Amino acid sequence: MRLYVAGQTPRAVAAFANLKKICEEHLAGEYHIEVIDLLKQPQLAKGDQIVAVPTLVRKLPEPVRKIIGDLSNTHRVLVGLDLRERS
Repeated sequence: MRLYVAGQTPRAVAAFANLKKICEEHLAGEYHIEVIDLLKQPQLAKGDQIVAVPTLVRKLPEPVRKIIGDLSNTHRVLVGLDLRERS
């Protein structure tokens, strides 16, 4: 998974903390988070078509999934990552 951020803003820090918590609870040992700071590597935004930050991109398994925001809504993140059925 890739988490795109723009610096160490409060939303970026919250997004990473929320994502790490979700992954530890639901994907223990079966995940890798790559944080990409677009202030340092802006060219990487084009490849995953990033239009807002923070944005989480999960490429595998397909289809590609994107979730925008601080990832504070655990249910929404789990549905977005296909880890839980929509209810």
